[in-house]
Amino acid sequence: MSTRRFSIRSGRDLGPTIAEARRARGLTQEELADQTGMDRTYLSRLESGKSVELLDRALLALRHLGVEVEATQVIAPDTPATIEAADHG
Repeated sequence: MSTRRFSIRSGRDLGPTIAEARRARGLTQEELADQTGMDRTYLSRLESGKSVELLDRALLALRHLGVEVEATQVIAPDTPATIEAADHG
């Protein structure tokens, strides 16, 4: 089993993390949007860092409180990748 860690310090960090994890699972934006109940165009804006103002403010508040937000992509042999969100204070 292998893992990949992503540090999420801003909303712009989140977009590439979503895109990379989505591609690792072999999903299109349309498929992920359908599975998560969001519009594909919104997902596209997230991945490109265009719809992140609210997230930027939330992450700023967390950093101010001493909380780091990370995402860990866990890839087990012969199974789809999964994403676990982890926060450390």
